Amino acid sequence: MSFSQSAVSLSPHSSAAKKQGFDPRVGEKLQAGVEAGLLRHLHVVLAERGGDVVLESYGDGEDENWGRPLGTVSFSPDTLHDLRSVTKSIVGLLYGIALDKELVPSLDTPILAQFPEYEDLAEDPDRQKRTIEHALTMTLGMEWDETIPYTSTKNSELAMEFAEDRFRFVLDRPLIEEPGKRWIYSGGAVALIGEILQRGTGKTLPEFARDVLFDPLDIEKFEWSAGRDGVASAASGLRLKASDLLKIGRLVLNKGEWNGTRIVSSSWIEASLSVKAATDQGVNYGYLWWLGKVPVQTMSGPVSWAAGFGNGGQRLFVSPEADVTAVIYSGHYNNWDAWITPARVWSEIILANLKLR
Repeated sequence: MSFSQSAVSLSPHSSAAKKQGFDPRVGEKLQAGVEAGLLRHLHVVLAERGGDVVLESYGDGEDENWGRPLGTVSFSPDTLHDLRSVTKSIVGLLYGIALDKELVPSLDTPILAQFPEYEDLAEDPDRQKRTIEHALTMTLGMEWDETIPYTSTKNSELAMEFAEDRFRFVLDRPLIEEPGKRWIYSGGAVALIGEILQRGTGKTLPEFARDVLFDPLDIEKFEWSAGRDGVASAASGLRLKASDLLKIGRLVLNKGEWNGTRIVSSSWIEASLSVKAATDQGVNYGYLWWLGKVPVQTMSGPVSWAAGFGNGGQRLFVSPEADVTAVIYSGHYNNWDAWITPARVWSEIILANLKLR
């Protein structure tokens, strides 16, 4: 489907908001939160329901491109923005597409079977237990620590980027738990999924994404950052316009269809948004998607959501129950409290101002 948008403005889409069941003052409430200092570091907020953009806001702020300072940026509908780890959720969709096309192995396949060059690692029967599904759910049971700031090479993802062989680095981590038992956040797990995609499809990750996801969604402009070895970062490298990321959210809400064309199987969307593991963050996890619930006064009980989360406050939220998707871009990189503003925007501004029709 196509989004019906009025001319770009910093003001709310009042008529569309009212049509879709929102308080038409939702944009004013967002602005009030910003002016009160309750919503900090926001770059872009974009939300839609039923194909209508109901909230659209662009600001100015300090930004980065995969850690490289860009200075102060005036954001607009045409501005690319780091997704950081929201990239993971998109890679999850790509694996589902490739699986439907029989280009990649089934989820119960041992990870090491896809990396035959590491014969020494394959000799360990405990390592052979780690499957593709364990990587997609971050339950590999391997040592990995991204709680250390991303400015330090002691952070496991940064250490992987500086390793001579990124895939050996991931696959050779100490085993600390049986697979499937414990969720450990791991960009390394997603790096493995990205490489399996590249080997299975015969294309780079950006090429495959363009062919099977971006082109069908009319996403023409994107960037995908790569490491020193030239490998595109499956964990955090994608940059998109907010409106294009919003399309991916609507694709998920449409259970994999776009303008009547099947892009991702509905079964993969359902599986991705089903609870596979409990995290240490108070929410659950599917196939590279975060899963949670939030109370909404105008609805009967908590409303479920799925999301891609990224460093600095990057978010793609979808709520099948509310038929709402939202993109939030922020510039609060490498700060522990970067989650606060996007969580408030999603729960206290967007969903809290949706009224049942």
